[in-house]
Amino acid sequence: MNKTSVGMEDMQPSSSEPVLQIQNLHVWYELKRFGFSHAGYVRAVDDVSFDLKQGEAMACVGESGCGKSSLMKAILGLNRPIKGDVIFDGTRLTETKGEALRQYRAKIGYVQQDPFGALPPFMNTQRILEEPLIINGMKDKEERLKRIRSVLTEVKLTPVEEILSKFPHMLSGGQQQRVVIARAMVMEPKLLVADEPVSMLDASVRVEILRLLRTMQEKRNLAVIYITHDLSTVRYFSEYIFVMYAGEIIEFAKMEDLLNDPSHPYTLALLEASSDPDANNALVMREIPQGEPPSLVNPPKGCRFHPRCSQIIKGVCDEKRPPVITLSPDHRVSCWLFDQDRES
Repeated sequence: MNKTSVGMEDMQPSSSEPVLQIQNLHVWYELKRFGFSHAGYVRAVDDVSFDLKQGEAMACVGESGCGKSSLMKAILGLNRPIKGDVIFDGTRLTETKGEALRQYRAKIGYVQQDPFGALPPFMNTQRILEEPLIINGMKDKEERLKRIRSVLTEVKLTPVEEILSKFPHMLSGGQQQRVVIARAMVMEPKLLVADEPVSMLDASVRVEILRLLRTMQEKRNLAVIYITHDLSTVRYFSEYIFVMYAGEIIEFAKMEDLLNDPSHPYTLALLEASSDPDANNALVMREIPQGEPPSLVNPPKGCRFHPRCSQIIKGVCDEKRPPVITLSPDHRVSCWLFDQDRES
């Protein structure tokens, strides 16, 4: 095991030409007292770094409030980082505004968590899918309809002519999510950001939607970031997984390695909490960390998981921020338990 620097820049797979680079990203929200005076920051994303290659699928996993959605909004250009950078397809987000920002966003597809809330109720399916094409300058109506019919067929919404005239309330939850996916893909993006795309769906259609996304990713050679709190779904979709806790990446690994041999105590806790259709679960008492995630306004000193960790090393975990430990070429963890040099 090798110890690297405290920063998160090494928590990434080996990559020659990444399409997306997140470099020491900090997304903090300012708090104000009575709307005027400065009262601190919510450190939603705190020194996060990773690379994503074209054609790769990477899952971001963590419980509510860990910074997943803030990271996603920074990639989409909706949140502006106070420090660090997002570089996508050679474009540095901090230097992008106006027309260049619109072009930047046109190359990123976004699949929202709640399909019904994501679709305007006053537009039919054709208008919903035409909107991004019109905004991005496709003036030929026949060309727009050809693109729309093609993407609806790809997401298996048929017969296409019937679907085109339907409004969101006329569609089932699974059909609504397919329309959301079609809208994300209609601009032929290079990167797809899927924010918990199956959490609002019935269990019977979740795997179907994930397999549809996987098929489209492989067919189009898409880079994908799949954001979820449920480790039980990532096996259907991702090559790599990184786990976030309290705004930081605490473990990164290939999907099989992380699910079969997790290292960080928090990752172990997430796996313990994952749903598993096994009748023997009724006979097993699972160990779940006590307490709540820390405040991101005033995060704890040292490892941010130490107040809930059953394996805490007193005087170390609660005093010093853990370094990134390399367990294997594609498995890294930020935890003092794996630092063989801590005694020295």
